[in-house]
Amino acid sequence: MPELPDIEAYREALTLTCVGRPLEGIRLATPFLLRSVTPPLSDFTGLTLDSVSRLGKRLVFNFPGERFLVLHLMIAGRLRWKKKGIKPPGKAGLATFDFPNGTLLLTEAGTKRRASLHAVQGRENLAPFVRGGIEPLEVSKAEFIARLRLENHTLKRALTDPRLFSGIGNAYSDEILHRAQLSPLKLTSKLTDLEAAELRDATVGLLSEWTDRLVAEAREAFPDKVTAFRPEFAVHGKFREPCPVCDTPVQRIRYADNETNYCPTCQTDGKLLAD
Repeated sequence: MPELPDIEAYREALTLTCVGRPLEGIRLATPFLLRSVTPPLSDFTGLTLDSVSRLGKRLVFNFPGERFLVLHLMIAGRLRWKKKGIKPPGKAGLATFDFPNGTLLLTEAGTKRRASLHAVQGRENLAPFVRGGIEPLEVSKAEFIARLRLENHTLKRALTDPRLFSGIGNAYSDEILHRAQLSPLKLTSKLTDLEAAELRDATVGLLSEWTDRLVAEAREAFPDKVTAFRPEFAVHGKFREPCPVCDTPVQRIRYADNETNYCPTCQTDGKLLAD
């Protein structure tokens, strides 16, 4: 799932590519994408895109008259910038957004259709999309730690809970916990003050670095290959590969459709965690 750095990269690319230009039309390849129709999509035709913002892991397209398109890419949704008028490809294509200078293509890999698009009228009607999580790059250390200790969860669950923190998902939480040298299964109630402060510093440092990097790349070219598995990652998606810090093979915990990757030496005192 695209997370805070990835969504910020999309936001930057869309700002450079689409903002200030009229939306000439929206073509839906599947009706299941659209989850609300007030106002109808036809109301957006001809409106100039004023700005693009991020709301957690959602992209919000802001149009005049307090009209908004709220897009959630979920796990497999991706955006690509293509030649104007391109048709959505096969089963993966969900929708196209036509602008004078090109077409924004929305795709979703796999067979599950989880991505969603909401048409919204009135700023107050954006409230249901606010999950309540604080922005980790915008709050003080004290605010971060207070939110971390608000409920007693594992660190992995706390970081990825959108009611607690905004924009952090499976991939970046693995990287944050590895940098902080903390077990993903350690309970928030068991954190020392020093560990909590180090976790906050790791969160801000890692998210800032990746956001700056991906936004800079988006200024050069539209981010067509957003992925949760990056070669530069330390542990996420690196099962059985050597940890870049200590060379210990990276391990994983699997549950449902997700997995957590961690280094036993750096994070769990050599213990292997059970699924």
